[in-house]
Amino acid sequence: MILLVDSGSTKTDWIALNAEGAEIFQTQTFGLNPQVLSAEILTERIINNYELYKHRHEVTHVYFYGAGCGTTKPKELIKGVFDEFFDKAQLIDIKEDTYAALYATTKKNEPGIVCIIGTGSNCSLYDGENIEQKVTSLGYILMDDGSGNYFGRQLLRDFHFNKIPKELAYEFAKQFDLTAESIKNHLYKMPNPNTYLAQFARFLITNKDHEYCKKLIRKGFKLFIEHQILQFKNAKEIPVHFVGSISFYLQDELRDLLKEYDLKIGKVLKRPIEGLVAYHKNYIMI
Repeated sequence: MILLVDSGSTKTDWIALNAEGAEIFQTQTFGLNPQVLSAEILTERIINNYELYKHRHEVTHVYFYGAGCGTTKPKELIKGVFDEFFDKAQLIDIKEDTYAALYATTKKNEPGIVCIIGTGSNCSLYDGENIEQKVTSLGYILMDDGSGNYFGRQLLRDFHFNKIPKELAYEFAKQFDLTAESIKNHLYKMPNPNTYLAQFARFLITNKDHEYCKKLIRKGFKLFIEHQILQFKNAKEIPVHFVGSISFYLQDELRDLLKEYDLKIGKVLKRPIEGLVAYHKNYIMI
């Protein structure tokens, strides 16, 4: 049994295939970001899934594409968890989520810029053969422009600085616990602070036609375009693809802004898992 796994910080999609490429099952767990979660929590999130637990001894290959897997230590952490859980696996391949987005949106030998804008954000150049990432992510506190946690952080700051228009602030407070005690508890004492921040982005999406929200969305996406996409000299010559819930639900706003920068938008996908399956069937399982 082959497992293809695409993991963000919020959720993880799993698809199991047999040796011929036929689907056995699909399932979903919470996100498995080894940058912000311990081995114990990672294990708990896997072991509590019925399908994964039931089939754990049948898995022979695991191809995992995950947020937070861009450096050696997080990769080793999650590989250790998988080695123990999928104890009969012959191969456990760990790559960062950029590769899942790349495989889902581009074809071999087809250059493009591939962006992820979900709970977090990043951007890479694919020249048709190799992938290049010029900016090393320093995580959700210092980077992740235009992402869910970026927008959540801005909303919370503006709310407590009284920068959100009163009628919008009233609705915001009705939907979430915005007390200082609750916010600080989630940010400094609970796991997944980046996911906690990203949950507030849905309020921004729901109210995206409000002038305050329009300005905030524009600000976040401008930062992403200028800091990430425009770092590549040929950015205006090749398509720019997007994967992730924020880019998917705000794609109209994203398209309009990209036009202002003379950038060509390519594919916009909420989840890369289906494209990932096609890639593996076409190029790996042959």
